[in-house]
Formats: sequence, C-alpha cells, structure tokens
Amino acid sequence: MRTAHTTGDAWRRAAIPAAPIIVGVSTLFVYWFGVADRYAVFLYEHLGAGPFDLVTTSRYWMAGLVAGGMVTSIYTPFRALVGAFTRAGQHQESPDPLRIWALCALPLAVTIVGVTTRVNTPTLTLGQGVGCAAAALAALALALAPARWAVERPLDLVWLVGDGLGLVPVLLLLRTPELAGRGIVTRPLGIAVAGGSVLASITWLALMTLLRAWRRRPRHGAASILLAGLAINYLLLPLAHYLLATPPDYRYITTASNFFPESPLLLLATWAVATLLALLAARLPRSRP
Repeated sequence: MRTAHTTGDAWRRAAIPAAPIIVGVSTLFVYWFGVADRYAVFLYEHLGAGPFDLVTTSRYWMAGLVAGGMVTSIYTPFRALVGAFTRAGQHQESPDPLRIWALCALPLAVTIVGVTTRVNTPTLTLGQGVGCAAAALAALALALAPARWAVERPLDLVWLVGDGLGLVPVLLLLRTPELAGRGIVTRPLGIAVAGGSVLASITWLALMTLLRAWRRRPRHGAASILLAGLAINYLLLPLAHYLLATPPDYRYITTASNFFPESPLLLLATWAVATLLALLAARLPRSRP
C-alpha cells in the first residue's frame, strides 16, 4: 500500500534526474534558437526556404527529436551503469520515467516557447513555438521509456534494441514512393524500395526470433518492440544525422521529410505496418526454458 511518504520519496527520486534533463534540453534550445546562427542551424535560404516555410518549420520541431535523442543516448547508459553498481550492492528503486517526464514538462514547455518566440531574429510564431515544445515533450517521453529496463533488465533491453532495429527499414523507407513526386526517385524504384523495406524488416525480426530461440531468451511484447523501433528511428537517427552527417563547423537540424512521410495517410500506413510487424514478432513462439 502506498503512503504519502512513499509517494513523496518517488517524486524526490524522479526530481534528481529531472533537474539535469531540464537544464540540458533548455540549454540546447537556448543555443539553437538564441545563440547560434539560425541561418546555419535551420538552413534559412537553403533552396529558397524562409524562416516560416513548412520545411523550415519542420526543422524547428525536429530539434525536439534531436534533443530527445541526446537524452536517451546519455540517460539510458547512465541508468544501466547505476543499475550495475546497485546490483553489486544493495537494492535501489529506480526513478519512475513518467514522474521524471511530469516534472520536466512544464519547465521545458515554458522555456522552449519563451526562447523560440522571444529570442533572436526572427522570432517564431506562437504556433511554431508550441509545436517545438510539443515535439520535444513527446520525444522526451519516448527517450525516458527504456530507463527502467536499463536498470532492472539491461540484457533484455539489448535484445529489445535488436528487435526495434527490425522496424527501422519500414519506418524509414516505406515513404519512398512519395519521393517520386519530388523527382528524387522514379516511381517504380520507390515502390521497390518500399516493398524491400517490408521484406527487410520481416527478415530481421525472423532472424532475431531464431537467435533468441538459440540463446533461450523470452520474446518481448508488441508495445515494447514498437516503442524501441520508434525511438531508434525518430530519436537516435536524427541525432546521428545532426552529429555525423553534417559538417562540424556547420551543424544543422534535418528536415522532417527525411524521416516522416509528408502524406498523413502514408504516415498512418507506415505506423500501421510497423505495429503489425511488432505484433507478429511478439506472437512468435517463445523459446523453451
């Protein structure tokens, strides 16, 4: 039975990681929107794009996903390290990711909206600022999700990452048919790549199932597999693009069209296919004990 004392302890545990996360994410947004050259960070005037175009607006909210990628790439290994030490000694209950997110939500929302709409030139519209905050908070929720597994089930988390990688081809490449309309690929090639992405995902998940059976590891739930795939594709890959695929002296935030379909229907179809594949992977036979 939970008491007010135990609930208070849970919130205090959550406040310890929440504080540096608030500071870290806020610092990133202050730098991107208030200190750095926005013409470089968000590629103003690239191919004629202006500060309020749809393409540039998508870069604004992609900044939240890059920030989320930084959070999960730092906080998850840190929690795994903490878990390794606590397993060697006494038990310590890990902070609740939901409570961490709740403590971060209001300070980050106020900071992000304030910085984006009041600092530097040109200032963003209120709608753009709210969009940045919403994207950052959604990314943060996804970024914090694996933290408890990192402490309590680190080996299972490694296997879950393997399963999540199986969804990346579909999440990233099922959108390729719409690239034909932008002259990037031919329509037959776009359809072939999209079909190949489904085949690649199925093959990867099947191989993970065989490997798990060989190592006698249990399967994961469909929701966990789907969240792992979403985190890899929408948090870690944009972060990798920002850190590795841009010039060191001219780092910029990628446009959303590199990771999301422009068509809402195609986006829903992509998520639906990824969900079906996660359900399929979760329903495959368990390994024998």
